[in-house]
Amino acid sequence: MPPTSRNRAREPRVNSPVDSSLSNADLLPTTAAQRTWRWYHFAALWVGMVMCIPAYTLAASLIESGMSWGQAVGTVFLGNLIVLVPMLLIGHAGAKYGIPYAVLARASFGTQGARLPALLRALVACGWYGIQTWFGGQMIYTLAGVLMGQPLSGDPLPGLGINAAQFGCFLLFWALQFWFVVHGIDAIRKLETYTAPIKIVICFVLLWWAWDKAGGFGPILDQPSAFVEGGRKAGQFSAVFWPSLTAMVGFWATLALNIPDFTRFAHSQRDQLVGQAIGLPAPMGLLAALAVFVTSATVVIYGKALWDPVDLASRMTGAAVLIALVVLLIDTVSVNLAANLVGPAYDFSALAPGRVSYKLGGMLTAGIAIAMMPWKILASTQGYIFTWLIGYSALLGPVAGILIVDYYLLRKTELVVADLYREGGRYSYSGGWNLAAIAAFLLGVAPNVPGFLNAAFPSRFHEISDGYRTIYTYAWFAGLLIAGVFYGLLMASKIQSQSLKRSAT
Repeated sequence: MPPTSRNRAREPRVNSPVDSSLSNADLLPTTAAQRTWRWYHFAALWVGMVMCIPAYTLAASLIESGMSWGQAVGTVFLGNLIVLVPMLLIGHAGAKYGIPYAVLARASFGTQGARLPALLRALVACGWYGIQTWFGGQMIYTLAGVLMGQPLSGDPLPGLGINAAQFGCFLLFWALQFWFVVHGIDAIRKLETYTAPIKIVICFVLLWWAWDKAGGFGPILDQPSAFVEGGRKAGQFSAVFWPSLTAMVGFWATLALNIPDFTRFAHSQRDQLVGQAIGLPAPMGLLAALAVFVTSATVVIYGKALWDPVDLASRMTGAAVLIALVVLLIDTVSVNLAANLVGPAYDFSALAPGRVSYKLGGMLTAGIAIAMMPWKILASTQGYIFTWLIGYSALLGPVAGILIVDYYLLRKTELVVADLYREGGRYSYSGGWNLAAIAAFLLGVAPNVPGFLNAAFPSRFHEISDGYRTIYTYAWFAGLLIAGVFYGLLMASKIQSQSLKRSAT
């Protein structure tokens, strides 16, 4: 029996014939039997993803920029509170219609045009998947050296630039994740559900260990903001705060788009709303606070601040090293699979539904992650967290703006599901492309391009004006607003005329 209460996600039917070029078993709306995710599954999903090494070290970049610990934690929390809004808005469509992000995008970009935002999202996720896999391999490499009593080493391999042990550890961690690639999204849900409580417990154990070893939480908590009167950056708080906030939003900007890939399995709208609201902002802020407290204690214990949890684990002794290894590996596996595999797996499937399934899409993601050689990306990109996060948020913000305006303001959350899976319907536009969405996307991205070039290649693009740099500071917000407004203006008259034609017939 399908869900019947008003609060439950309904099960849309695709009664009319679908085009094989637009659908397969993985892309069709989920059935009632597949909608098993309750609020605690979504909360566990987010707790599992939040508890990760990049999130742990985010507070470090903010404190190094001059913020006090309170300002750093507050910025992280606010950024995640902001990104929760598009998460819930876009996630609504997944829970209501059981469709993934790549199919939802067809309503605004067209049945063929939706491949553009799907590909953008997929390539960004492949980059993140490779980077996280490299981090996981480095954990094995570093901690294996601790267990063996001496660091692993060796000459760089030709063409790779890393030694054989590093490459072997990278492939080992890649292989550990591949089991979940093969066994699908339900295996990922179980992993997140079972590991989330363990991560919470370990975090508090780490907090207690740091407090006990240091006899308190150390000097970082007493460090004032550098932006106060008389500080080394007096009066410059806004110049640091806004790009930092944009980076915090950008951290989960990819998930804000492809969250329907998860909410399509929600038992009800309430489950996805409550679960995400509980699981994202507060745990992210608490993790930032934990990172500050523990790192402050390491100043007393080791004589310097250790923001890298792998470095911290490598300094432990005895059984603590093994425990740290297992926890960090589980943590990185669960984050990488949920945040960086599920989305591109569906996106690649949507590019060629007749030939690529969700499972094959996941395999493509894992394969591209190796080909991208993430260690070279990290080595050649200065300040990769801010350049990377703000840079791709400038691409994904406009897509989010278009999706939200289309779904809420223009269509009032009402979609004709069957037309999402066939050519010639209302979402085919002009040859499958909605030129209004493409134009709005380009207009949303364009103002951020000069600022990105200046941030990524400052020596070559140092003459970029302050105006473009300021716009880039708000990249995600600016892109979302510009693209959303232009899309709404371009589409309002078109949808109204379509409605009049349907009424006449």
